Amino acid sequence: MPSAAAVRKPTACLALADGTLFYGEGFGATGQTVAELCFNTAMTGYQEIMTDPSYAGQVVTFTFPHIGNVGVNPEDDETAEPVAAGMVVKWDPTEPSNWRATENLTAWLARRGRIGIGGLDTRRLTRAIRQQGAPHVALAHDPEGNFDIEALVAAARGFPGLVGLDLAKDVTCAQSYSWNEMKWAWPDGYSARKTKGHRVVALDYGAKRNILRCLASAGCDVIVLPATATADEVLAHDPAGVFLSNGPGDPAATGEYAVPMIREILDRTDLPVFGICLGHQMLALALGASTIKMNHGHHGANHPVKDLETGKVEITSMNHGFTVDSQTLPDGVKETHVSLFDGSNCGIRMTDRPVFSVQYHPEASPGPQDSYYLFERFVEAVENRQ
Repeated sequence: MPSAAAVRKPTACLALADGTLFYGEGFGATGQTVAELCFNTAMTGYQEIMTDPSYAGQVVTFTFPHIGNVGVNPEDDETAEPVAAGMVVKWDPTEPSNWRATENLTAWLARRGRIGIGGLDTRRLTRAIRQQGAPHVALAHDPEGNFDIEALVAAARGFPGLVGLDLAKDVTCAQSYSWNEMKWAWPDGYSARKTKGHRVVALDYGAKRNILRCLASAGCDVIVLPATATADEVLAHDPAGVFLSNGPGDPAATGEYAVPMIREILDRTDLPVFGICLGHQMLALALGASTIKMNHGHHGANHPVKDLETGKVEITSMNHGFTVDSQTLPDGVKETHVSLFDGSNCGIRMTDRPVFSVQYHPEASPGPQDSYYLFERFVEAVENRQ
């Protein structure tokens, strides 16, 4: 039997609001954070996931055990800094083995102020999330292994949750900017568009860089505006189309200022409109539908979605904890896509105008590229109008 001194003390603790505790090895930054806990089933793309603004206010449990094995690099950041509050993994991150790596995950998290915990039974944790809903948690990392358990549980219980929380204003850009960088391609990596494209205004509710790159690659000159931009500010750029980006938080809360703007755009113009994720929910609210909080949401790169108009099934990348209630869609708005996991709404379109949106992330960062055609459909609508 090993002596008491030989037994390694846990250096991280994940405390759930119901008092359940998980101990493990801490890595990355030290300290404490509180958030909602979700799980992601993607096998690749942990860096893109951690820097996806849609994960604001959440700690991510990765169901795939090999997290950190390809390291990190500046090209794969979806935004300037990590947005997810922390990460939970089964095995501690290893040293990277990939030619693109410029840093290991542990050092990257420490430098960016994000906490990780390894050595947990992520299957058990994922089952708990599925059965009980996304819990509120406190995640702490102390190299000495000293934890005030009562304070951690109290902190988890004190987290207000995402319902009613507008997080888009926290992750949106501070001012407008232009974007012309296209998708990564071998051997040159990212390159800028050299030909004139269609001017499109993108509302930034937490836009991922690769979504903007897909718009540029499809033929758009993108002007990005903050989430709080007015209809007059959008139309002042004389756009050929309007894009509504992904983002975090409760769509009803963000809709307090975003929905009136979208309605005004629809009332004053015949511009094509394309929405993704939170942008999809914003469009649905603007058209008169409602949104609801899901039990544990959809987070992963392997979610099957059926296109009801073609019968085609797409494997998609998803990240959302709220969904559009398809029962509230008004006349003139058609449900176009549904999840084959639970039947929840994944797409809508207006029947008489080129206005449409999807719940999932068709830019595939990370994930499959089945749905890239949606960017081309948007550009086709812009060209048809012109």
